[in-house]
Amino acid sequence: MLLGSQLRRLREARGITREAAGYSIRASESKISRMELGRVSFKTRDVEDLLTLYGITDEAERTSLLSLAKEANVAGWWHSYSDVLPSWFPTYVGLEGAASLIRVYEVQFVHGLLQTEAYARAVVRRGMKGASEADVERRVALRLERQKYLVSENAPELHIVLDEAALRRPYGDRQVMRGQLQHLIEISERPNVRLQVMPFGFGGHSGESGAFTILSFPESDLSDVVYLEQLTSALYLDKREDVGLYENALKELQQDSPAPHESRDLLRGLLQLS
Repeated sequence: MLLGSQLRRLREARGITREAAGYSIRASESKISRMELGRVSFKTRDVEDLLTLYGITDEAERTSLLSLAKEANVAGWWHSYSDVLPSWFPTYVGLEGAASLIRVYEVQFVHGLLQTEAYARAVVRRGMKGASEADVERRVALRLERQKYLVSENAPELHIVLDEAALRRPYGDRQVMRGQLQHLIEISERPNVRLQVMPFGFGGHSGESGAFTILSFPESDLSDVVYLEQLTSALYLDKREDVGLYENALKELQQDSPAPHESRDLLRGLLQLS
């Protein structure tokens, strides 16, 4: 995505159309569009030809962009789990791992970054009916691997609003749910985690369309991405107007939900009841 956005910026600065750029690398306008959105792999020759077309002659700049192309083609660690993942999900894992800010509203269950191992196993078993135990365990392992990023040296900010429904809907037995609630209380104390609970008592709210995630990146060239998961696919929205609508919805959810310290009290109350 970063390389694609830089190629788009260089093309637009020269006033070159996508059609003309495609012609220069023996490809279509849609291929250039997919390259600029970071949705295809990059051939070194294509990038070299585009840089020449865009007037980039400085050797240091060309080397930097060509190195970025090589990095973009390296498969991420999560690709080794592709056999147990839906086809659209590896893209999300890659984006999540590159994000500096992750904003989430979740209603069905606790978000994957905050799940305990036992709770994750119960969720995966429910979602992968008929799967072998080995496949279930591989999916759980992937989820736990993703969580390491949240406590790493370069950990992202995680701002999450959990609907009370996600906390009351049982996955696993009583012990599993108690462990999950205790984990949420503890991890919500981390400086990079802002966790709020939208209580039933509030009534209708701005999250009426369902769960969503907004990913923001440290590179200024990259636009925010909204991730919407569906039953058989996922949507990745990056148009400014679309992202803005979801940002507004999340801001309202944050404003209408109890503050993080009050949400911890709510979690403690649910733990006592469980």
